[in-house]
Amino acid sequence: MYYTVKKCQNAPDLSAPWDSPDWNQADTVTINNGINGEIYGHFPETTCRLLHDGTHIYGLFQVQDRYVRCVTVEHNEQVCRDSCVEFFVEPPGGCGYFNFEFSGNGNTLLYHIREASLEKGIGDHTKVTKEDIADLEIFHTLPKVVDPPTDAPITWRLGFKIPLALFARQIGKTPDFSDAWRGNFYKCGGCPSHSHWYSWQPLTIKNFHQPDKFGSIIFES
Repeated sequence: MYYTVKKCQNAPDLSAPWDSPDWNQADTVTINNGINGEIYGHFPETTCRLLHDGTHIYGLFQVQDRYVRCVTVEHNEQVCRDSCVEFFVEPPGGCGYFNFEFSGNGNTLLYHIREASLEKGIGDHTKVTKEDIADLEIFHTLPKVVDPPTDAPITWRLGFKIPLALFARQIGKTPDFSDAWRGNFYKCGGCPSHSHWYSWQPLTIKNFHQPDKFGSIIFES
């Protein structure tokens, strides 16, 4: 399975609504595969759209959620314990992948991971510094703290802008959009009593760090 990232002439507004002209031009990823096909007690309908302009990747998640909880206060905390959406992406060239994990309140955990396996988990990796994370632009509709968890249904969005320069500083070269990238999209976290783990590309084991299961991501020229 593959996803095509369309090229935009103008940078989309990260805060623009899901069905706005800024984002309607993008294809949609649906994140609905439970681990080994499991459907949990809570099923947040989660979608994502990506665009690019040749030098940046733009993304917008939309989540029709419930039991939302966000308590992290800064970047590089364990945001997967919050209501969280994630974009793992591997540029071409064999230099590893990046796990962009976003709490619904806009905090991010980001590693450059060169080795990962089901047996040993994350191996050789580097935590991307908060200074480099500051190069990201992040938009979120949830407040900075959501606790106690919400009970009523809520729809929230998280948008992001990733410069190719961020990848270049980690791998020593600017990745090329002319070759296919690889990646996966995820939704997890929230209130501990309603835990869930969903992905775009299906997984059989509860471990998002499975680069061998990534799908193809093709950037339109």
